[in-house]
Amino acid sequence: MAADFDVCVIGSGAGGGPVALTLAEAGHSVLVLEKGPWLTEKDFTKDELTVCRRDAYLPDPHQEPQVVEYASNRGWYAMPTPETDWNFHNGAMVGGATNLMSGFFHRLKPMDFRLLSDFGPIAGADIADWPIGYDDLEPYYDKVERVVGVSGAVVDHPLADKRSSAAFPQPPTPVHPLAHWIDAAAGDLGLHPFVVPRAVLSQPVAGRQSCEYSGYCAMYGCSTGAKGSSRAALLNRAVATGRCQVRAGAMVHRINSDKRGRASGVVYSDAKGRHTVDARVYVVACQAIESARLLLNSTGPRHPDGLANSSGQVGRNLLFSAAGWAVGDFPYAGFDDRRAAELRSRTPFINRALQDWYVLSSPDTGPMKGGTLEFMMTHPNPISAAVMVADVDGGPLWGPALQERLQQYFGRSRHLKVETFNDWLPNADCRVTLDPDLRDKWGLPVARVRVHRHPHNARVADRLVDEAMTVLQKMGAHGVRGRGLGHASTNLLAGTCRFGADPARSVLDKDCRAHDVENLYVTDGSFMPTGGSVPYTFTIYANAFRVADRIARVL
Repeated sequence: MAADFDVCVIGSGAGGGPVALTLAEAGHSVLVLEKGPWLTEKDFTKDELTVCRRDAYLPDPHQEPQVVEYASNRGWYAMPTPETDWNFHNGAMVGGATNLMSGFFHRLKPMDFRLLSDFGPIAGADIADWPIGYDDLEPYYDKVERVVGVSGAVVDHPLADKRSSAAFPQPPTPVHPLAHWIDAAAGDLGLHPFVVPRAVLSQPVAGRQSCEYSGYCAMYGCSTGAKGSSRAALLNRAVATGRCQVRAGAMVHRINSDKRGRASGVVYSDAKGRHTVDARVYVVACQAIESARLLLNSTGPRHPDGLANSSGQVGRNLLFSAAGWAVGDFPYAGFDDRRAAELRSRTPFINRALQDWYVLSSPDTGPMKGGTLEFMMTHPNPISAAVMVADVDGGPLWGPALQERLQQYFGRSRHLKVETFNDWLPNADCRVTLDPDLRDKWGLPVARVRVHRHPHNARVADRLVDEAMTVLQKMGAHGVRGRGLGHASTNLLAGTCRFGADPARSVLDKDCRAHDVENLYVTDGSFMPTGGSVPYTFTIYANAFRVADRIARVL
């Protein structure tokens, strides 16, 4: 009996969009199931109350809760997410979290694929090399730059990427004058700043408009289509082939499997009720936590512990991003007239980064993996900034004192931020399981997310923050401050279904096909054994295009 579709893709973000486009363009019938709504450019607003204070783009945590486990001196303490500040559902809509990303598109370095081999084991961390290398992924990084649309400029520096194309497909976006201050200060320190590749169009292309330079990128949808979301850049094109359907508002409950262990159908519900659809090939791309949850909920005759989980590895080695921040203030009154005029520019982008500390050395540890420093203006959200300004020594300011601080922050100075990225080491106490008691609004067991940060993460993050503060001070910034972040990120997720050659220690093979299920692939960030020292989205896109080519050959 013929299947309903050649391919069923569950999830429509960075892991799903490349698969849908590649296979639809290759002539195959594709169904994409996305539990969130199909929003378009006209739906995206720059309203901080709606987007950030009320989490308009995230599921209601009371209807779709998760459980977070924290370490305490009495063991592990669990709380449902509605009782916390956590929400690991990032971007429930067609295109997923790619609609809300900042679009910093750094490639992994060759060393990121060989973290164990190049830097050795670390006690308490489950580090593994990737089964592929940089050269395997490089053509697909190049493809993403062309197909998604990445703006930038090739700059020679000690860790510059080996590229198969001589230039980016789009020139870089214009930058604030502070970018040139960074160039000068870093140069004086013997460092090598470079132009950040951005998944933001500087020129219109293929029906998408160029950037409008509002500065509201992170956490916000793009109202021009300039941001390279999976929806704007890939799924619209896939649907235009006539061979791809996207069903929004479709919550997948489980993947059925037959007595041979093959995936045999997807059960989902939408506003019209409950449905089952089948395909020749199934692709899971729900994001790392929810993909693990779906597989664990999908038990079957040959999969009593969850689909593709004979190794017991589904849900293990959850990755976040180790990070830190530093901020410096640039009051207009602290600089001469020319520099004060430059500071008053409202151009929102900085587009500068440093990777001089991608490898660190220490007398105690020897060489160890470092990370990336990303320079940017502080986020333009006014409410969040005002709350921060009003908080002094743990207590709120009032009256004239508050007015003065608000005027100083918003009207008399600019504020430059550095975000740092380094590896979140995989470990046994950072994982996803099913909660035994709590259910969501569909009656499904929810994800139980155990969060544990290896202490090595913080050592590296603190070092990177110190270096960032040195650069800010060299630039002449006032009030420089910063710290490494101890908590897990909610917008950068990977791991839980790592790929590898050994079926006993990995869920997927090198082509992201499940060892246990010959017609099942996982293409979101779940496949990553380690995350590297850059944001994940670019690599997820590239790998999904790579896997899509493998699926096309199978079909």
